[in-house]
Amino acid sequence: MSYDLENVSGIGKATADRLRDAGIDTVEKLALLKVEDLSNLKIKGMGESTALKYIKNAQILVKEKGSEIQLSIEKKPDEKESKKPKKSPPVKKQKPEMSKHFKELIKKQAECNIGLVGHVDHGKTTLVKALTGDWTDRHSEEQERGISIKLGYSNATILYCSECNEYLTYYMSEVARKKGQPRFNCPNCSKTLEFKRNISFVDAPGHEILMATMLSGASLMNGACLLISADEICPQPQTREHLEALNIASIKNIIIIQNKIDAVSKEQALENYKQIKEFVKDTIAQNAPIIPVSAVFGANLNLVVQAFEEIIKSPKFQEDEEFQFLVARSFDINRPGTQIYDLNGGVIGGSVLKGKVQVGEEIEIRPGLRVKNKYQPLRTKIVSISQGTNFLEEAKPGGLIGLGTMLDPALTRGDSLIGHLVGRPDTLPEIIFEVELQVNLLETVLGSEIQMKVQKLKHNEKLLLVVGTEKTAGTVLKILKNSYILSLNPPICAPVNSIFAISRILNRRYRLIGYGKELT
Repeated sequence: MSYDLENVSGIGKATADRLRDAGIDTVEKLALLKVEDLSNLKIKGMGESTALKYIKNAQILVKEKGSEIQLSIEKKPDEKESKKPKKSPPVKKQKPEMSKHFKELIKKQAECNIGLVGHVDHGKTTLVKALTGDWTDRHSEEQERGISIKLGYSNATILYCSECNEYLTYYMSEVARKKGQPRFNCPNCSKTLEFKRNISFVDAPGHEILMATMLSGASLMNGACLLISADEICPQPQTREHLEALNIASIKNIIIIQNKIDAVSKEQALENYKQIKEFVKDTIAQNAPIIPVSAVFGANLNLVVQAFEEIIKSPKFQEDEEFQFLVARSFDINRPGTQIYDLNGGVIGGSVLKGKVQVGEEIEIRPGLRVKNKYQPLRTKIVSISQGTNFLEEAKPGGLIGLGTMLDPALTRGDSLIGHLVGRPDTLPEIIFEVELQVNLLETVLGSEIQMKVQKLKHNEKLLLVVGTEKTAGTVLKILKNSYILSLNPPICAPVNSIFAISRILNRRYRLIGYGKELT
């Protein structure tokens, strides 16, 4: 009994013809071939796995025929061995205790908040993605319009290789990790990486109409990256505005990221660098390092992470201070249609300003709920503390925290508690309906294409005030010799020594014109 190539399982007429054209005209010849020899013939549709299957099926037919020929493969070959005939040395497995140790460190609370600010479309969200793997534009409208609208948040773990003297994030190490290489090892030299700390990123929107949101984010930052695109003239309108916002918020630890160097020539990048140096001269960012980066291609990200460690230090924590928490987000985590007995309480997100708090403690939220033109502070209990996907037993300053509460989720839905202050009962400052401010006005209006001189505040003028993460309308009631008295609607509960960022409507847009400090 004789067999043709078409009798081999899986081989049709077209494949059989291609094999004959390559000189393999019998089942015996096919059965004697090595996998790599067959796949190297580059026959259409035949990779290593397909070649292995055809050879095995041909060998079965040869054995059925009772042929005396010596087969090239006596036993069923392992697919991995056929791809790699020579055994590579075994990869040294990581000790389970070491892996567990690193996982526990990664779950620790972040120690500081690093802001990403700058003009719209200069790559802030893309840089966060390159460092953490998270795309912080999570809302449908943000994804449709391609811009950040709300404050974006993400966490990263900083690691260090002492052999290579190089810093990187955990996500960066995972992207560079070769197949079979243990986690938490340097992708270059395979030495075990050192854990440095966990950090949080605050991605602020760059669009002009979202300046108030950016100012809200500035109140949470311990340091900032000012992103400037190499393919545009520096400075752009919101680059000026965001730098002044950092000045108002007294953020001195600044790193300048010259992004999109992949989109320009060397000469253009150097010209843009000169423009940046001229722009930051005599400003709060005058001595900030300028790091050329391509966030899309991951160029120089290790230098950015190194700058985090050298320039933006974690703030010192004082345990004896009274707990205060600034709300930057609030939401309802329940899916539509959840039964009432399965509902979870409302969640408030933000940052601990000082002190610490534990699961199970009672808290107060001010100003709270408006009832008949009066504000009633909310009281509730903390049922969970989380940072990203990690759940904690206590929260202290550093990073962005979510507090699960026993509040009716309707009270926290849609960011309705943004700007509120949280603390233990009867420890928070009083609710402010009127405030006396010592005002510092800028020389020119920021964020506008046209240079305009800032005019003094006028009686009954309506302004936008940003205090912490709260936005409120301020109306000028009295103009005194060295200060202004403003009424606030809605009223606020602000931390002591808060800065009031002041914007007024110019050309149908709120523009930053100055800032004020409360007189006590």
